[in-house]
Amino acid sequence: MVSEWQFEVPTAGSKRLPPDGRYMEALSSQGYGFDAAIADLVDNSIDAGAENVVIHFLRDGDRLVSLVIVDDGKGMDEEELDIAMTVGGRRGYDKRSLGMFGTGLKSASLSHADSVTVVSRTKRTRPVGRRWLMEHAKQGFQCDIIDPDFAQDFVDFYQGRPIGFQGTVVRWDGVKDFPKHGGGGQTDRYLHRTVNKLGLHLGLCLHRFLARDDFHITISVQDVRTGVEYANYGVEALDPFGYPVPGDSTYPSTFTADVPALGPVSLRAHIWPPRSSLDEYKAFGAVVEKEGFYFYRNDRLVQAGGWNNFRQPEQHLALARVAVDLPDDPEGNVFRLTVKKEGVQASPEFVSVLDGAEDDLGRTFAGYLSDAERVYREARKRAGVTRRAVVPPGRGMDPQVRQVVEEELPLLDHEEPLQFRWQKLPNDRFFEVDQEAHVLLLNQHYRAALLGGRNDGPNDAPMVKSLMYLLMQDAFQRERMGSRLKDNIELWQSVLVAAARSELDRMAD
Repeated sequence: MVSEWQFEVPTAGSKRLPPDGRYMEALSSQGYGFDAAIADLVDNSIDAGAENVVIHFLRDGDRLVSLVIVDDGKGMDEEELDIAMTVGGRRGYDKRSLGMFGTGLKSASLSHADSVTVVSRTKRTRPVGRRWLMEHAKQGFQCDIIDPDFAQDFVDFYQGRPIGFQGTVVRWDGVKDFPKHGGGGQTDRYLHRTVNKLGLHLGLCLHRFLARDDFHITISVQDVRTGVEYANYGVEALDPFGYPVPGDSTYPSTFTADVPALGPVSLRAHIWPPRSSLDEYKAFGAVVEKEGFYFYRNDRLVQAGGWNNFRQPEQHLALARVAVDLPDDPEGNVFRLTVKKEGVQASPEFVSVLDGAEDDLGRTFAGYLSDAERVYREARKRAGVTRRAVVPPGRGMDPQVRQVVEEELPLLDHEEPLQFRWQKLPNDRFFEVDQEAHVLLLNQHYRAALLGGRNDGPNDAPMVKSLMYLLMQDAFQRERMGSRLKDNIELWQSVLVAAARSELDRMAD
């Protein structure tokens, strides 16, 4: 028993405990999203001085076989490649590098693929290659050496596309996100959805680089047998502050927050014009999620929105966006970047000084938030639009749909949220209304038809549920349903049952 507290813990030597091979599985299970993983690899290309990056989806007929990221950066010799492929490998990151931890290439790649192959060459060295195969990695960190002839052929394949005298190719095989069966147009639908989403993500995170004349990202789709290129998209910058005129002519303005452990931090505060339809405002999620701080590290956007425990997001601040270029903080005392570069952990010390931040006109940061809220409210008044309050959406509704409803419509106070639940009902009923429990019951019999055979969980069928939510507001806002509403409900029942049965017939065919 310790008789008194000891401020230093005594030791009796040390022992080396190397990681088990299963550490690679843990490394690849950090929750990297597909878009974030690709962005991490593009960061490496930027650090290598690349001017052109090509993201290449390779297909064999209807089947996707590989994903390749190619750049025309300075490349790596054998020693540099070994360091790059070592988990936590230390290389000379300078202050302007986007890389930080020495794990991004491995963890991002093996989160989404069974193997990652890297082939590279410099101006002075022949192509060299290494491969991490997850099965080998788990058995003792065994990294494969790529046959030199294959490495040369692989680089030659991308000669001029964009590799010139130097460059790097990263190849993913066994990509987990790819459709298992490409028939029936699945591959085309996947590519359409994925390429669009990936382009938006890269356009946002790297918009400062893409706005330059000397950096370009292309997303390409090609058939490996025929050589036919199905698509070739140039990624465009998506500037979250790219409005034509501000919502308030006295903004943007720079506020200075004095953080004791770090010094002054500049907050470039913007107010978007109301009701903008520009992609820069609306293309990447619910706008209420995109208000708040936009943190940049070396011109790379590492957090797009959020108030970092300063306050809760709310609809009336949807026009408020604040750009913050992170100061040098190597110890992470105030700002700590997540490994996936998708968020910043800000210390309470930063949050506590925000209220006292001022701009050159002596305005406070709190005043800026009031101005952003005022612009939003005045725009609603000028539009002369008073939307009817609705019952809040609840369980069973897709979270993104719930957020949009909360942004666009006033919610009734003291009303229980309207929930959706699948349940066995007579086949001549598409839905039932449980007014007392505030539940809209949907017929389980038609669920498979509506989902096309998928099983997406409790928040499935967002289109049908959204339409039902809007249609059924009267039923849940009245204690008793009148004859007209009852007749409408019977009409909707008949039409929806007919439509659902038609979908079942199509599935049977």
